[in-house]
Amino acid sequence: MWKWEKQLIHRLEISHEIYGRYVDDIFFTSNDSIESIDQMLDQANNFHPNIKLVRQIGRSIPFLDVFIENSNGTLKTSVYHKEAAEPYVVPFGSDHPSYVFRNTVDTAITRAIRYSTTVAQFEKEIRQMKLMFLYNG
Repeated sequence: MWKWEKQLIHRLEISHEIYGRYVDDIFFTSNDSIESIDQMLDQANNFHPNIKLVRQIGRSIPFLDVFIENSNGTLKTSVYHKEAAEPYVVPFGSDHPSYVFRNTVDTAITRAIRYSTTVAQFEKEIRQMKLMFLYNG
């Protein structure tokens, strides 16, 4: 996999594309045709029997906890919430140290700040956070 990934990164660097990887999740941008991308991913899948890449190709895509959208060549990001995810955090009335609650709020706010491309997206995420915290007491 390393050899294939090294070739991919070199190819993307030449064309000034974006590449990101976290453990076994990979994200990259490309202006190549879908056929060319499919061919490249097929080569990776044939590289080793234990390597199987699942592809998601589109103008908008979730990557980890970020939703990335290509809007006329400009990448916009926002916080991604999996459909199956419950809006649950540790209830405030539970017997946990106060720093647990503080860190939960701080982390959610930091994620909203980092991932929201626009103020409107940030405000939407803050509204969702408020509802989640109200729901959980």
